[in-house]
Amino acid sequence: MNQSNNVNGTATSDVLTSPFIKALVQQIRGFDTYGTYRKWSDDLLLKPYVVSKQKKREISVEGEVDPMTLSRINAFYRAMAIRIEQETGLLSQVVADLNHEGFGWVLVFSGRLLLVKKTLRDIHRFGFNSLEQLAEEGESLVQKGVDLARRFPEVGEL
Repeated sequence: MNQSNNVNGTATSDVLTSPFIKALVQQIRGFDTYGTYRKWSDDLLLKPYVVSKQKKREISVEGEVDPMTLSRINAFYRAMAIRIEQETGLLSQVVADLNHEGFGWVLVFSGRLLLVKKTLRDIHRFGFNSLEQLAEEGESLVQKGVDLARRFPEVGEL
């Protein structure tokens, strides 16, 4: 890790080696068409996902949702689909319907099987208290999706 661009040790190496966090970093880097993040450390890439309660209170929920926030939400759920795909071998897709008022839903599905369904509100304030919470939430939802995929594999292959 490059010491000049890290977040001063906020991320433990255990969190950064989490399979979900690796998938999320892969998604962020994969959509970096101009190479902006090429020299950035993983913890610096993930820093926008950490939003304290105080900072969330300061973010207005009026007006349009910031495009970077929408991008972070999409990357989070695409990483989830990638992890489910890695665990089950079933091709997983993400559909998100997020409106300009900060409400919407995200579906992760495989074939005709709905693996993850999440209703979102106040997406202006999307974020987690820590990288550990980000990894835990991601892995928890991945595990639920994997459990469903293993329980109904024939539906996931339709």
